[in-house]
Amino acid sequence: MIAGDPSVFAIESEITEALENPGQMALGFFVIHVGGRAFGVKEPDASCLGCSFNEVEARLRRRGMHMSPFPTDYHAADVAEAYLDAIYRDTPRRDYVGLSRQEFVEAIYTSAVIWAPDGDETFDDGSHVLQFDVGSRVRIIAFVNTESPDDLTGTIKEEWLDANLFYSVMSDWNTLFTAERADRLKTNTRSPEAES
Repeated sequence: MIAGDPSVFAIESEITEALENPGQMALGFFVIHVGGRAFGVKEPDASCLGCSFNEVEARLRRRGMHMSPFPTDYHAADVAEAYLDAIYRDTPRRDYVGLSRQEFVEAIYTSAVIWAPDGDETFDDGSHVLQFDVGSRVRIIAFVNTESPDDLTGTIKEEWLDANLFYSVMSDWNTLFTAERADRLKTNTRSPEAES
């Protein structure tokens, strides 16, 4: 199942098995497409999808609140490097796209700009997706935390989308996933006698 245009922005998922537990929801995969590249593990049993579903719902509720803590004219590669240096690496630097390390870290967590990883194993491939609400548009920066910092640039994808389009893709996926899971749960509970 896919919502959106993978060449620009889309969410794709597949339910291998619907689960009763609302925290887990389903076994399957969840990937985010940005600029023609899929971010996340696309395998039938990549992860339980509860965290991914809940993160989409939370982003819909917080529409317009994922504010950029720095000017939006910084290049995507500079943002990705600053993010990885501040959160994952021990790379000493003085400037994190115009902020101190502490200011940068506090701002990205306060504004909830980190979409992925979201807590599920689906992003165990090193994928990261950052979302910034910028007026009537949304800026998406996606990349993979590679073994070598020199390889990062080749993984970066960036898209600027109309906010209505971005959030409608999110909402469409949410609706489709909810319906598919409910249908699968009904099928799971149907007894052989009821089918005959």
